[in-house]
Amino acid sequence: MSEVKKIATRDSYGSALVELGKEHDNLVVLDADLAEATKTAKFKAVFPERHIDCGIAEGNMIGVAAGLATCGKVPFASSFAMFAAGRAFEQVRNTVGYPHLNVKIGATHAGISVGEDGATHQCNEDIALMRTIPGMTIINPADDIEAQQAVKAAYELDGPVYLRFGRLAAPVINKEDYKFELGKGVTMREGKDVTIVATGLMVSMALEAAEKLAADGVDAEVINIHTIKPLDEEIILNSAKKTGKVVTVEEHSVIGGLGSAVCDVLSEKMPTSVKKIGVNDVFGHSGPALELLKEFGLDGDGIYKSVKEYLA
Repeated sequence: MSEVKKIATRDSYGSALVELGKEHDNLVVLDADLAEATKTAKFKAVFPERHIDCGIAEGNMIGVAAGLATCGKVPFASSFAMFAAGRAFEQVRNTVGYPHLNVKIGATHAGISVGEDGATHQCNEDIALMRTIPGMTIINPADDIEAQQAVKAAYELDGPVYLRFGRLAAPVINKEDYKFELGKGVTMREGKDVTIVATGLMVSMALEAAEKLAADGVDAEVINIHTIKPLDEEIILNSAKKTGKVVTVEEHSVIGGLGSAVCDVLSEKMPTSVKKIGVNDVFGHSGPALELLKEFGLDGDGIYKSVKEYLA
């Protein structure tokens, strides 16, 4: 059996920007002195005149992006999720969200898998923050293929978009003929006993957990929610109706993220038992990414154990 290819979605972001830059002269990339880490350096190498380094001043970068958007440009403002969503929240809300400007925010290094950078850089709150901004679209791709198509979809959408990318190399789980549809969840595995709703890096972990569950006679359905806002309510409701039990998995706080979004839908339209798996109201800490995922129960084995306990 061949080894699964792994690519960090931050790399996918950089590659997708280069390809879009070849097609669209109005695309401009901004960065906050992190071009090598966010991978926008790839774009800078090809289109230096359309890459703007705003320095370590994320709030100002969002303001510059807003100004460019009013002039007909399509800016992709890039930084770590902690800074793009956290430090610059007020500018994102008031300068981009309120006037509903066509600004794309490329947020890399999200979640626990940032690893050795530690708690200050492991942003587990960004989805919750961005969900509160009216009109903000939130995309959290699962792998390289999905991420590259998501960047293109963000460019084509008129309005603010928050794109969430990871530092850790993620397994490529989609096939080359995969077609990304904004706002449409994807059933990765059919099942009848329990629904596992996952996003980002956790989709591959959920699939791994589902295989372990299958060995125990549990048939798990796995759904990839790459667009957290607007949420594909139909796919969640249909699966919940079929299985009667739902588990959400995210590399994010269990407060305000994917799990909360799923619970909002189910509590209103189809009350269903839900187990949320994520970061449980604690900060992360420094350590190797894979070891941290295991410690926080966010690897395949941890998800498997949590689902088994829930079903018991």
